[in-house]
Amino acid sequence: MIKTDTTSKSAVVLLSGGLDSMVSAALAQEQGYSVNALTIDYNQRHRRELDAARDVAHMLGVTRHVILPLDLSLFGGSALTDRAIDVPKGESGAAIPVTYVPARNLVFLSLTLAWAETLDAHDIFIGVNSLDYSGYPDCRPEFIASFTETARLATKAGAEGSPFTIHTPLQYLGKAEIAQEAARLGLDPGRSWSCYDPQSDGRACGVCDSCRLRRDGFAQAGLEDPTPYAA
Repeated sequence: MIKTDTTSKSAVVLLSGGLDSMVSAALAQEQGYSVNALTIDYNQRHRRELDAARDVAHMLGVTRHVILPLDLSLFGGSALTDRAIDVPKGESGAAIPVTYVPARNLVFLSLTLAWAETLDAHDIFIGVNSLDYSGYPDCRPEFIASFTETARLATKAGAEGSPFTIHTPLQYLGKAEIAQEAARLGLDPGRSWSCYDPQSDGRACGVCDSCRLRRDGFAQAGLEDPTPYAA
């Protein structure tokens, strides 16, 4: 487990409870940051991911963990926020699948930025990835570059010459490489959660896009994935 250095500079990490965000938080600690973790409870399809975020924050010993309620189910428009839309299983064939939550990372990063400015922390970590992912537009490096400039223009800190850095340590890693990083960092991947559609018995479905990417990544890395899968 990565130890938090309470004398180090501070960062805010967007912690979903998934494998990628867990590894990102641990990498921030490895780089000497004191981690403040932000989890957004957007009334997603299930609560399992939130439980994982709490568990990961405890495992890492973060400085502070905030779970912020934001009910995006009032908007709907995604299989993750509208229970009338089925989570696709297997290859979707669509460039941007229905599990895309409109502007989610834009909204989440804005909230992360607001907390970071409050803490006088100028470093933000997010576990976006542009290789083994579902094609979401708000995971692309172009979006991160654009948001970095928005953060400079939109904040008091930026206006006074203290801009923010958005760290994306997993941006160009495949899922197998991310699984290997988790192993190198001594993390327990069983504490993270990836499935979009958990089963009533608590197991991951095993066939949604997120499950497939995770399973394939661990298999390619030659590592055991402790997630209990239904299929």
